[in-house]
Amino acid sequence: MSVDAFREQVAVLTGMLQGRALDDSLQSWLNTHHGVASDTYQGLEQSCRQGVAEGWLCAREAGGIRYGRVFKPTEDLHGFSVDVVDMDNVEGPHHAHPDGEIDLVMPLQGPALFDNHPAGWVVYEPGSAHRPTVSNGRALVLYLLPGGSIEFSR
Repeated sequence: MSVDAFREQVAVLTGMLQGRALDDSLQSWLNTHHGVASDTYQGLEQSCRQGVAEGWLCAREAGGIRYGRVFKPTEDLHGFSVDVVDMDNVEGPHHAHPDGEIDLVMPLQGPALFDNHPAGWVVYEPGSAHRPTVSNGRALVLYLLPGGSIEFSR
């Protein structure tokens, strides 16, 4: 898996998300059509695991969290930025999502939960905020941010 192939893989998904409201119905749609048993989920999980192993994903570390912005928001990604984090029973920094956030939760060890959600998709509406938390194990989380918009609290 190359960075370019990963970009193309994500672009197919973001093309389906373009123009959709970030809300509970999108979360339900993602989990129904692109959930854990789907080719989409399996492919993204495999790519993320490989990218971490090869060192081009989650290349930075702070506060016990490995992370990295893989792609800035661009036209080919339909205006979404792409970040991936590797979290092991840890609480991350509080932040807000001015334009919302779409997360793909991929447990690596144990029955890891992200903000109490198991493997699959979590959608945060515009204006939401949280302290991202992985409990019960270790997980990779892929973040899609419209316009790359995120505001960390002080």
